[in-house]
Amino acid sequence: METVITTTIIASAILLAVAALGTALGFAILGGKFLESSARQPELASSLQIKMFIVAGLLDAISMIAVGIALLFIFANPFIDLLK
Repeated sequence: METVITTTIIASAILLAVAALGTALGFAILGGKFLESSARQPELASSLQIKMFIVAGLLDAISMIAVGIALLFIFANPFIDLLK
């Protein structure tokens, strides 16, 4: 039973790390592309900024979903019932 709990905690940590890394890379690419496109066409900067914030919210939602799944696995582990 302790092996299942330990493995679940390690898997949750990996899940959170990958989600954080993916979100950070997504924000970096999004910000870079926004700056490039704003420099090329400054008259579209306001509409591009609105679209950038919408996509940034969706990127942030990915990491929040990963946090929710990790908390589910840590506190309400569905794999413990399989041992009984």
